[in-house]
Amino acid sequence: MTRPWTTSHAVVLAAGLAAGALIRALLLPAPGLAGDMNEFAGWIHALATEPFGRAYDIDLTFPPVMVYVWGALAAVEPAFRTVTDASDPGIRVLMKLPPTIADLGLAAGVGLALRTHRTGAVVAALGIWLHPAVIDVSALFGQYESIYTLFALAAFLLVAIDRPKLAAIALALALMTKPQALPLLVPFGAWFVAREGWLGTARLAAIGAIAIAILWLPFLADGGPAGYLRSLQVHQDELYAVLSLRAWNAWWLVQELVADGAFVSDQAQVLGPLTMRHLGFAAAGLAELLVFRLVLRSPSLRTLALGLAASSLVAVMLLTTMHERYPYPALVFLALLLPELRTRWLWVAFGIVFTLNLLAAIPPTSELASLLPVQGPLGIVGSVAMLAITAGVVTELLRSSRARPPSMQLDPTA
Repeated sequence: MTRPWTTSHAVVLAAGLAAGALIRALLLPAPGLAGDMNEFAGWIHALATEPFGRAYDIDLTFPPVMVYVWGALAAVEPAFRTVTDASDPGIRVLMKLPPTIADLGLAAGVGLALRTHRTGAVVAALGIWLHPAVIDVSALFGQYESIYTLFALAAFLLVAIDRPKLAAIALALALMTKPQALPLLVPFGAWFVAREGWLGTARLAAIGAIAIAILWLPFLADGGPAGYLRSLQVHQDELYAVLSLRAWNAWWLVQELVADGAFVSDQAQVLGPLTMRHLGFAAAGLAELLVFRLVLRSPSLRTLALGLAASSLVAVMLLTTMHERYPYPALVFLALLLPELRTRWLWVAFGIVFTLNLLAAIPPTSELASLLPVQGPLGIVGSVAMLAITAGVVTELLRSSRARPPSMQLDPTA
């Protein structure tokens, strides 16, 4: 039974929420990641002035959910009919609101999952809402990691109350927000196979596929899916075809050793026709198979939360072309296990290194760029630390997989 919250819990939660809202209010007008913000503003302008179904004529690199989000912004703000960049502070605030609202949803979802731990629920919820990395990604840089992570967290909460069909729809929404949600399907797939069997999992996959098809319906007549895939190919094979896009991972270490931190193409052949990108796919694929096997062996909520964190981390650590912000889901899913000592330290360590990577890769000031250079010794130490943290999460997942799964209940630490 959930014990009633005390006045102290309510006061601390309210104060933390107010503090987080104030910090975001100060950061929302900031230029953020100016190049991306200007590109997003140009896309919203096109959605405001062109037929909605032709969205993918403008080389969008996001699936349909973000098109719906930006289309809603274009509908509520007439200025987007003339605005083509993010130079206006009011436009920047509006563009950053969706991920900022998703931040609040993540905090609420984590608190809900841990509601039987009264103090733990408050600490975990505020740990997300006030975390520098969460604030920076959404309110400062204007990126959308929190939206697809929120859908994935919703899927977690739904499987916890035995609503697998709704969870499949939530996962479809996550995948159609950003393709970086793809690794999260691995532990969920293992969970569904363990709980529903292969046939039941196939039915859930069909439900997810139907949801994806519905999301694409407005864009089918004008070749939206093909346009999206073309844009992805250009970005992956031409613009971002490097070992690591400032993500501290195994490939960043290679770039440091080979080119003193400069970008190195991942298309170079290293073994016959195999390129470094192929090696990354192979290494990440093997690691994801391990995650799948461990979640399948013991499908508890604790194992699923660890599997989601591990799947996100191993993908970023081993794949090429990774950005610094892509391990974001691990911060949320490790927070579900904050009442436990070992995972608490993993969450703290990851949060520190992740935040440093963000600020070093995208320094908001020139002073910070000098203080936290993404290249050199800091990048090497940061990459080693991220790999060690990833190994720690996988090790904890291995321990969890050896335990007998309890009956399904909302609290993942129970």
